[in-house]
Amino acid sequence: MFELPEIVTLASQINQTLTGKTIRQGSQGNSPHKFVWYNHTHAEFARLTQGKTVGEAWVRGRWLFIPFEPGYVFLLGECGGKALYHPAASKPPAKYHLLIAFEDASFFSVTTQMWGALELYERGQEAERQYVKDMRLTPIEAGFTFEYFNGLIDALLAGEKRSVKALLTQDQLIPGLGNAIAQDILFKARLHPRRPLGELDTDQRKALYAAIGDTLREAIDKGGRYDEVDLFNQPGGYVRLMDKHALERPCPVCGGAVEKIAYLGGSCYLCPECQR
Repeated sequence: MFELPEIVTLASQINQTLTGKTIRQGSQGNSPHKFVWYNHTHAEFARLTQGKTVGEAWVRGRWLFIPFEPGYVFLLGECGGKALYHPAASKPPAKYHLLIAFEDASFFSVTTQMWGALELYERGQEAERQYVKDMRLTPIEAGFTFEYFNGLIDALLAGEKRSVKALLTQDQLIPGLGNAIAQDILFKARLHPRRPLGELDTDQRKALYAAIGDTLREAIDKGGRYDEVDLFNQPGGYVRLMDKHALERPCPVCGGAVEKIAYLGGSCYLCPECQR
């Protein structure tokens, strides 16, 4: 699944490559997928996109917004798979869940894995989309300060009990993060995924806040994670410290054995010595 580093990378590349292109034809999927969400019929989407011009894309959390001007915004969100640019004279994929053909004979395609939203809104209405309209601050926004982060934890402690992994991966509490990038954040903060939020002292909260920012900045700077691809089908350069391959290596800090546990609907990789 695309997480914040991959979405930021795609937006930057789209703005360098697709902005200003005119759409010859927009097509929704030719490969049925019940967990890909559209909000128009195939005919409506084709009619509404024809002749539109690609504007400058922006990002919020795991949602990518691409203006189709005038008047519309294409929204790609909570999606995994590939979003690719195909230069003129190249062949688009045989199967796709979105295909935008431009007047210069180039293409933009999306093929999804698992699920994803591929929706077109009149400008302004995209902000009312579920999961977008009530989105909290994301870690790359200026308002995501330690004071904000500290207040978020305090507010959560007044409700149900949560762990540090739940803070990072559940209910869009911190939009843009997912299970993959959370592994490294927790490792750098030296926190076990099951650690209750209520047990964190001020120094541990600061360490977790710093780990979120440091990990995301590094992953964004390197074009996303190594096991996801960018607009040009090239893998990102960020190699995670804690993933399935970490089981084959010693902990990079203490040299101990890395463990795998199942927790909150996904696998967690951790060093039991460093993360208590």
